[in-house]
Amino acid sequence: MRKVGVVMGSASDLPVAEKAIGVLQQYGVPYEVRVLSAHRCPDQAREFAAGARAGMAAHLAGALAANTTLPVIGIPCKSTNLDGMDALLSTVMMPSGIPVATVAIDGAKNAAILAAEILAVSDDTLAAKLEITRQKMASQIAQKEQALQNELKK
Repeated sequence: MRKVGVVMGSASDLPVAEKAIGVLQQYGVPYEVRVLSAHRCPDQAREFAAGARAGMAAHLAGALAANTTLPVIGIPCKSTNLDGMDALLSTVMMPSGIPVATVAIDGAKNAAILAAEILAVSDDTLAAKLEITRQKMASQIAQKEQALQNELKK
């Protein structure tokens, strides 16, 4: 199975990245975690992106996407000044021809699921695990709906 790169611009992004790491572990998806700055160590970030086989990045998603034709998933991280809107906008506003898939601010869990879904296109075992998760979610909602209806009848 291919490996997912979880790339943070700063080690302070680890609490967000850990959510993605947990999901990747849940599905048995191999991963690599790196701290690379598009501004402080651009050569290393470019080298990583050029040699990557799959990628997921924090605020430096655009820099990574510019150096690979493989999928890059950006996770805008919440900031103190603009609550992450700056990161969200810089991640989604990529120039034509350099796409970055983008999830919600601090949406690491969905980023990991999206990475797993991309890999599952050519991995039936992983696809089955994802389907089981979807079935469990649907079952949980059905149980909550039934509990609500029972409560409303009282």
